[in-house]
Amino acid sequence: MQKKVVITGCSSGIGLVAANDLLRRGYHVFAACRKPQDVQRMNDLGFTGIELDLDSSESVARAAEQILELSGNQLYALFNNGGFGVYGPLTAISRQQLEQQFATNLFGTHQLTMLLLPALRAGGEARIINTSSIMGLVSTPGRGAYAASKYALEAWTDALRMELHGSGVKVSLLEPGPIKTRFTDNVNQAEQDKPVKNPGIAARFTLPPEAILLKLHHALESRHPRLRYPVTLVAHVLSLLRRLLPGWMLDRILRG
Repeated sequence: MQKKVVITGCSSGIGLVAANDLLRRGYHVFAACRKPQDVQRMNDLGFTGIELDLDSSESVARAAEQILELSGNQLYALFNNGGFGVYGPLTAISRQQLEQQFATNLFGTHQLTMLLLPALRAGGEARIINTSSIMGLVSTPGRGAYAASKYALEAWTDALRMELHGSGVKVSLLEPGPIKTRFTDNVNQAEQDKPVKNPGIAARFTLPPEAILLKLHHALESRHPRLRYPVTLVAHVLSLLRRLLPGWMLDRILRG
């Protein structure tokens, strides 16, 4: 039987690369995008396009209802990849901006996952994979709001994994470092005249979105998926430094 997988944030970058790859591997891909024109493009590419705005609880509910109907209430995997970043010093970020950051990167993910969970459990074996970030492990100046949402996603994922232990639903995290996508272009800068930019050295270690595929395959298809999958050298190094270095020394490095 063809395995059904839901992927959010499919308009470009990691989501689109993952959708194309999994379609070639024989999956039935429900490709969720925020904009109607992107949904039509997904249909044209051979996916089942789903309109989904993670910032809107009504949109999430409609998308989940459509997915459940089209899937016959049975899914193999949910790849929670959709999200965006609010950058800027915390003194420049309003409560509304912080709420929107969490609404998209955490609250919408929670709502969608809970609505689809019965369909994931129905087959007796399923996977939930969440795209975090190296910013879910370390925070840097100007990225506090985004990092906070990813730290929260990491904690939420850990709790979900333990709560679903023994259910047949395995839960994993992807933790990419610098990946060349449209993410940076779409960042919501709190201070337009002082945009937060990636350090120049990051470009040396930036990889294309295809870098996540081997980790995604393992998370989806291994009998024993890992809890966390760092992607890129930067993610591996910072994950190690976070465990080894005292806080003051790590702060000095991250302050740049």
